[in-house]
Amino acid sequence: MNLVILDGYSVTQQDLNWRLLAQLPEIRLTVYDRTAAGDTIDRCREADMVLSNKVVFTREIIASLPRLCYIGVLATGYNVVDCQAAREQGITVTNIPAYSTPSVAQLVFAHLLNVTNNVAHYAEENRQGRWTKSPDFLWMDTGLTELNGKTFGIRGLGNIGMQVARIALAFGMHVIAATSKKAEELPQGIECASWDEVLRQSDVLSLHCPLTEETQEMINCDSLRRMKPTAILINTGRGSLVNERDVAEALHKGWLTAYCADVLCTEPARADNPLLTAPRCYLTPHIAWASREARSRLIQTAMNNIQAYLNGRPENVVN
Repeated sequence: MNLVILDGYSVTQQDLNWRLLAQLPEIRLTVYDRTAAGDTIDRCREADMVLSNKVVFTREIIASLPRLCYIGVLATGYNVVDCQAAREQGITVTNIPAYSTPSVAQLVFAHLLNVTNNVAHYAEENRQGRWTKSPDFLWMDTGLTELNGKTFGIRGLGNIGMQVARIALAFGMHVIAATSKKAEELPQGIECASWDEVLRQSDVLSLHCPLTEETQEMINCDSLRRMKPTAILINTGRGSLVNERDVAEALHKGWLTAYCADVLCTEPARADNPLLTAPRCYLTPHIAWASREARSRLIQTAMNNIQAYLNGRPENVVN
């Protein structure tokens, strides 16, 4: 079987490799670090199986690849593939669930603690000699916020949302969630709430739901005005869960204390993205999933998915 990896560098970076897949006796492996949209068909023409992280497979591309029988998405989200078109052509599509849960949850709180404790700010100020010049044993020029007792709101209680909730509880926070799960299904300490209640009550609001027609730009001018002006909004889900111009406006006008995000509507960031110049906006470049440990799990699961498919018992099928 010819297996083509279209954008392998995003997963391996400089510290991992695809050796496990290359060693499978049934596989002839070709790896590309990156693939431009216009090269997808040519690179996949002789492929039986494809692995893709962010390379898009539209209905038209799928129809141009009659030999293809398997698409493995190297991520949990699989919106890069037209799954209906793949199913119609008899192509199995799989994803990698839950591999990044600890890493994403950790970055949520890295962002939150950056806002509440200003560690990077004080470390840099100390390099400039601010503490050494202080007349007191301490030096501070910002407010500090204690998380204990604050309300942590979550939209979406999948694997990541649930792990974030557990960590928030460990900080002594009151956790409320807008979720499709029933109240009796939730672990002790997590309170089920309507989306409107989550917006109005949250001191911190973290987004962990999939991007759908319902959730597209669910954070907008209207929902931002319903939030506390002291609230901190965190988005490690999908960029388009928020209207970026509305969030930037809220930051400029003081409707929102801070916006922390690891995702944008267009990636890499466009130079004219209004969030890049908005006050109290903290952006990381889509790295929440990318710890070495998480990427190692991703590669292992990708290999397991391929082996299961070759054995006639496909796993993690999404179509």
